[in-house]
Amino acid sequence: MTTNTGSQGQSTMKNLAPLIVDVAVPLASYYLFKDGFGMSTFAALAWSSVVPALRTVWSVLKERRANALAGLILVVNVVSLVLSFVSGDPRLMLAKDSGVSSTVAIGILVSVALGRPMMTAGLKPFLVKGDAVREAAWERLMSGASAASADFRRRERAFSVVWGVVLLAECVARAVGAYTVPVDTMVWLGGVVLAVAVLIGIVVGGALGAGPMEAMLSHETKRSEPDAEPRSTGPRSGPVSTEPASAEAAVAA
Repeated sequence: MTTNTGSQGQSTMKNLAPLIVDVAVPLASYYLFKDGFGMSTFAALAWSSVVPALRTVWSVLKERRANALAGLILVVNVVSLVLSFVSGDPRLMLAKDSGVSSTVAIGILVSVALGRPMMTAGLKPFLVKGDAVREAAWERLMSGASAASADFRRRERAFSVVWGVVLLAECVARAVGAYTVPVDTMVWLGGVVLAVAVLIGIVVGGALGAGPMEAMLSHETKRSEPDAEPRSTGPRSGPVSTEPASAEAAVAA
């Protein structure tokens, strides 16, 4: 039991590692540099870009492929750095946030077009739950070895498309609001728009992607489990003898 729990914990950490390194570390370091150390927005963005930059370079040199999630975070930080030079116009500063959101949305949609849905990195740990059997079932569904593989991959793409479209719509709404709604109102309304967009993404993405994928993964997991009942060696025709084998041998002699 202890070994199984330990292996599940290791599997969970392995699945969560890309999110921690590519997303959590850059975001946490940004707020640490800005609010904790009192750095300027420009300096905080610059220093928080170090990890995704190193991850992107490492992936290209070592793994011979680009790390999409780390690359996207790097692009978002670069866009934010460029937009940080813009000052003096409060409406333009409000629109800046929507520009960053659009970068994320477009990155997600492009990843779907390239056949590598970016939101899968965040979805997989919650569906696999650190379980080795579910991990193996996930790999079969993704590799095409299961009858449900095609539908599973379609739902995977749908999940990322939903989030890409929702974030892009949120970006457009905030950009329009930045130039049509009073600045004082848009300061708090922008957060409301983002919260509503996230809620829509969770509900619609769950209905079209995560929910069906969870069901298919559970079904595939059950199919791979060994039978709980021991198999019978065949029918027995007579009554079961309760005499020791040695007594039977003595009678026969």
